[in-house]
Amino acid sequence: WITSNLGADHQAIAVDDSTEASAGWYWQFNMKQGYKHDGTNRTPNTAWLTANAENLDWQLQYDPCNQEIGPGWRLPTSTEWANVSAAGNWTNWNGPWQSKLRLHAAGLLEHSNGTLFATGHRGVFWSSSQRNPTEGWYLSFIEQLSSVDYYFKGFGFPIRCLKD
Repeated sequence: WITSNLGADHQAIAVDDSTEASAGWYWQFNMKQGYKHDGTNRTPNTAWLTANAENLDWQLQYDPCNQEIGPGWRLPTSTEWANVSAAGNWTNWNGPWQSKLRLHAAGLLEHSNGTLFATGHRGVFWSSSQRNPTEGWYLSFIEQLSSVDYYFKGFGFPIRCLKD
C-alpha cells in the first residue's frame, strides 16, 4: 500500500489535515482524469460528469494506480477495504489514521458540481468495485464511524493504491 493519497506532495500530518498538499487528487469512479482542488478552484476545471451509469468495476486502463505509478499497482477492491478495516478494528477515524496507511479526512468532490466538501471532517477512498451501474463501493470514516459503503460514481474521492 502507498501511505499517502495518490497525487499528494506528502503524507498527512493529522487525521483532520485539510491541506491540498496532503489530499492529493480526487477521481470519479472508473474515470481516467484526476482533479486537484485548492478549496476554491478545481484543476482541471473541465465539465463535471454528474452521473456515471456504466455497468463496470474500475477498468485497468482507467485505474489511476496503474496509470500513475505503473504496472502491478491497482485500486483495492471493496473486500480488501473491508478486510483491512476488520483486521484493524476500525470503528472511527482513529483506526484508519493510526494504521500504517495513515488515512486522513481529505474530503471529497460533490457529484452534482465537483466542489470540494468535508475536508478535515470525512475520509473517503474509492475501491475498484461497483455496487451497481450508478454506485461504487468505498471506505468511509468520520470522527465517530468507519465503514465500507457505496455512493454515486459521480463523486470525486481520493485514492490509495496497493501492489500485487
